[in-house]
Amino acid sequence: MAGRSLLRVCPLLLRQDLQGSAYEGFVTAQGRDFHIRILLPSDFQLKNARIQCSWQLKRLLHGYRQILKQRLQYCSDLVSFMEELKTILEVALKNTEDLHTPPPPEYYSHLIRDIETLGWNKIVYVDTGLSSVKLKAEDSRGRQHLITLKLNAKYPAEPPDCFVDFPVQFAVSWIPQSSLIDIYNQFLAALESLKEFWDAMDEIDEKTWVLEPENPTRSATMRRIAIGNNVSINLEVDPRHPAMLPECFFLGADHVVNPLKIKLNNNMHLWNPEVRLLQNLKEVLEIEFPSRVVLEKSDFSMDCGICYAYRLDGTVPDQVCDDPHCGQPFHQACLYEWLQSLPSSRQSFNVVFGKCPYCNKVRKYFRKSIFEQNTALEHRKISPTLFPSLRMKRKLKVGQTNFCGRFYACFFQWDRNI
Repeated sequence: MAGRSLLRVCPLLLRQDLQGSAYEGFVTAQGRDFHIRILLPSDFQLKNARIQCSWQLKRLLHGYRQILKQRLQYCSDLVSFMEELKTILEVALKNTEDLHTPPPPEYYSHLIRDIETLGWNKIVYVDTGLSSVKLKAEDSRGRQHLITLKLNAKYPAEPPDCFVDFPVQFAVSWIPQSSLIDIYNQFLAALESLKEFWDAMDEIDEKTWVLEPENPTRSATMRRIAIGNNVSINLEVDPRHPAMLPECFFLGADHVVNPLKIKLNNNMHLWNPEVRLLQNLKEVLEIEFPSRVVLEKSDFSMDCGICYAYRLDGTVPDQVCDDPHCGQPFHQACLYEWLQSLPSSRQSFNVVFGKCPYCNKVRKYFRKSIFEQNTALEHRKISPTLFPSLRMKRKLKVGQTNFCGRFYACFFQWDRNI
């Protein structure tokens, strides 16, 4: 009965052995035949089956792999799976045809008219198929910005997809009568709304030594700023409210970081939204950031004491020994792998205790969650159980009580922005 049902669904898919563990032939959709081979395991469990197919079928189903895995998991037999496969293949073929359907003549006339109205001087790039357009704009501070538009065949009835380097979502207001000039005007308005945020970030980049990110984009809201040797502060700036107190995470040895935390807690009330962000930080922390005129970035770029490199997988050393006579920096990944290799290291809940590789002083570290460990280790191929990482994060907002400030000072010591 099952053989006759399979013959009805896929008449060109034939059994290759007496046991019924191998099938080969063709699956048909929209009048097209695609070569396929299905190999069942010895227990005939469909969820463990192997599917081999032609390159045409593999390319068509590339975006549907997860759905196919789910169908293999939950379909009761091969017949029901082949019915599901044919349905998925029909959808994939239809979507592919939609992608390759040439736009109507009205599409090109509308687009050319819109570009001429906008001005060719604002066009940076247009692809040969007139489906992708890149525009440039300048904000009131003279900064250059780009917006990329991906248009479909139904333009202008449907809006194009917009891609911008913004720290916030850029949502376009669109009606069928809209044009490129409407998108461009909305783009300009969005640039002005983010002007103060970029002013603050540019001042940080120009007047301090930024350790991370190495090459910040316009969408980056985080800066890790050098305060001294092996001491830095991570700032997470709110792009909508750049003048408000940002989230601050200190990185460094206890004897250097703890006084900074105390100053932040005690001087939080001095934060003035009318003053520039960098100036506020100087006054609240009672420090002067290292000058770019006097010092070089290499003065703060000490290599990891374990791998002897500065940058590892895009990260820089952000763990420092607490001992004032040591102060050796380490990559987070290197340090935890080292600690877990030592029999003397021990773990209590989310805290790992171990000796510094240089001075043998015992110190403690907070672990990350299991999810964050797995994410960090995915490309390193190391068992997550051998690589505890630290992540204790509490958000601090303007207006919280001093108690919250003290809580922040206690738990932000070994935080890092990922």
